[in-house]
Amino acid sequence: MHLSYPENPTTIGEHIRKKRMEQRLFQTDLARLLKVTPDCITYWENKRSEPQIQYYPQIVKFLGYYPFDLDLTTFMGRLKAYRYVNGLSQKQFATLMNIDPATVKRWETGLGKGVKMIEMEKLLANYDFKIDSNSSKDILA
Repeated sequence: MHLSYPENPTTIGEHIRKKRMEQRLFQTDLARLLKVTPDCITYWENKRSEPQIQYYPQIVKFLGYYPFDLDLTTFMGRLKAYRYVNGLSQKQFATLMNIDPATVKRWETGLGKGVKMIEMEKLLANYDFKIDSNSSKDILA
């Protein structure tokens, strides 16, 4: 199956394919760069699967931009953006922040309140979402 160059990519896979083609890379080259199998690249580009969140940081670094919308205007948007930028699942983020994973899920759906949420809002309000300036450790410092 020959895939065409995506002029206006809408999926993460299309963004990856467009950049890969612009860089004149084979799928095997990109797979090595992202530390995944060539099948992963094929599946992503063919919309057969989506990259797991743990690969988002490498993908963003390769692309040079975020291939998904980041809503930095709300707490729930900044929380989700932080997880995406750092490649963290809700469970991993919860463990990192010493909170219950169900709490993270509630926060991302606009529910929840309390002291922990207020603390987290303060941390995320000052977080720099620029590419290559992020590290999970930054928020904990």
